[in-house]
Amino acid sequence: MGSLQLALLVLGALVIAAVVAHGAWQARKAGVRRAGIRGQTAARRFEEPVLPLDDFEPAPAADALDATLASPVVRRAGGPRLDPLIDAIVPLSVELRFTGDSVMHHLPATRRAGSKPFFIEGLNDASSQWEPPQPGQTYREFQAGVQLANRTGALNEIEYSEFVQKVQAFADAIGATADFPDMLDVVARARELDQFASQHDAQLACRLVARGAAWSVAFIQQHAARHGFVSGAVPGRLVLPGRHEGDPAILTLQFDAQAAFAEDPNRAAVREVTLAFDVPQTSAAESPFLAWQASAQALALGMEAAVMDDAGQPLGPQAFEAIGRELDRLYAMLEARGLPAGSPAARRLFS
Repeated sequence: MGSLQLALLVLGALVIAAVVAHGAWQARKAGVRRAGIRGQTAARRFEEPVLPLDDFEPAPAADALDATLASPVVRRAGGPRLDPLIDAIVPLSVELRFTGDSVMHHLPATRRAGSKPFFIEGLNDASSQWEPPQPGQTYREFQAGVQLANRTGALNEIEYSEFVQKVQAFADAIGATADFPDMLDVVARARELDQFASQHDAQLACRLVARGAAWSVAFIQQHAARHGFVSGAVPGRLVLPGRHEGDPAILTLQFDAQAAFAEDPNRAAVREVTLAFDVPQTSAAESPFLAWQASAQALALGMEAAVMDDAGQPLGPQAFEAIGRELDRLYAMLEARGLPAGSPAARRLFS
């Protein structure tokens, strides 16, 4: 090989090295951590340093979270059922049996009174169970009920009047007699229930804040997917699904929605995500508090983040222990009221 050829090879190698170095410098300058290919990310699990997060005991929490995620999704039949704990119920007396098809023709077009849902159910001749009228079934009794409270507040006089008007029109259409409870009694019950709900509502959240370089959207999604999170219906939101189909998410991981809409997700810089769970919506049997801690730990280690509260203070072991004690008391009070966390009635009340 001549000296000229050798010189050209050396020059070519130097150019390639310069291009690679420039690319690395640009990526570091941009300050956005990108998702890696599968082989690289798998290897990094063993190379990541243990950050000074004395907040957690890694192995038990991670093992418990893995056990929770291993449970299959279970289909659950049926929708909301009227419950005297959270609904004002109106008996509708009829003299004849009705087919579900004929009843459905007369149901109100919308079953909401203001911000409160209401339901109309029939007593199925064959099963002797209350249910929303279904085609091909026969019913001998009916009842209607309006929800007394939800997270928008207590049922008020205007909403109750709207409910009465819509149910009375349905009763007239099928020749039923409606026995409405007194408005003042219903509104008083609604206010008392709303006060209880306001005092026993809780949504726990912690912030994961980048210690160094910001994250890309793909980087966040990659790390979240390792721990069972999937994309939610809202941009910038990932969810850890419950075991039952139709259940609310056990956990949510949320970041700036504008980053999710970026033309190049790898260039959108995100420095903070919020990890949360809705206490009354999630059954204690799902171990949401343990999953919350374990996910915070795993994501913080993998993404090199600090775990903080809303005030920007680090969440240490004593803080998590105190939160756990308060959570146990809250679960007990909901149970004593007949509204255990994650039950159909609790999910309706705290929605």
